[in-house]
Amino acid sequence: MSDATNTLTPALHGATERHAVVTPRVHPRDGVLQAHPGESVLETLERHGHHVEFQCRNGYCGACRTPLIAGKVHYPTVPLAFVSQGECLPCCCKPVGAIKLDIQQG
Repeated sequence: MSDATNTLTPALHGATERHAVVTPRVHPRDGVLQAHPGESVLETLERHGHHVEFQCRNGYCGACRTPLIAGKVHYPTVPLAFVSQGECLPCCCKPVGAIKLDIQQG
């Protein structure tokens, strides 16, 4: 799968990046959510009361496809579902720093 979307980012490398501590944040339309270390975007959203449609939690189906307005996400395992530019799959991605999603609590 090619990285034409700029949303599939490799794990951080390099001495400078390894020492930088960045608290992942998810910005839905209705606030700012702090992500716990190792937590997927879906887990962060659920922990804060957001409902996101999903089926697999592994990036197979694409049911959770969500507009990614700003920022980057990392997929520990490349998802099988197609991810267009400006989208992410919250079920299997992790925020890289702060991200902004077009989603509101519901």
